[in-house]
Amino acid sequence: MMGMGDGSCPFEFNFDPATFKVGDMVSYRVTGSLDGMPFVGTLLEVHDDYVVISPGESEPNARYRGTRTDRPVVDESEI
Repeated sequence: MMGMGDGSCPFEFNFDPATFKVGDMVSYRVTGSLDGMPFVGTLLEVHDDYVVISPGESEPNARYRGTRTDRPVVDESEI
């Protein structure tokens, strides 16, 4: 359960956009009303100037286009 134990993060994120690859777990942000909340996703595609993120089991068919930055930014209209 999150918030329990030694306080370490249960996820291992890639924060280096230069080394992003398909399958990497990233922490991403969403603009608008969800601004400031962290989300976890897996990279499905990596392109020169954007990435495609899967939010995971909660929405297995969802695909979000995000910026290729240390913590990708997804426009709220994608959600």
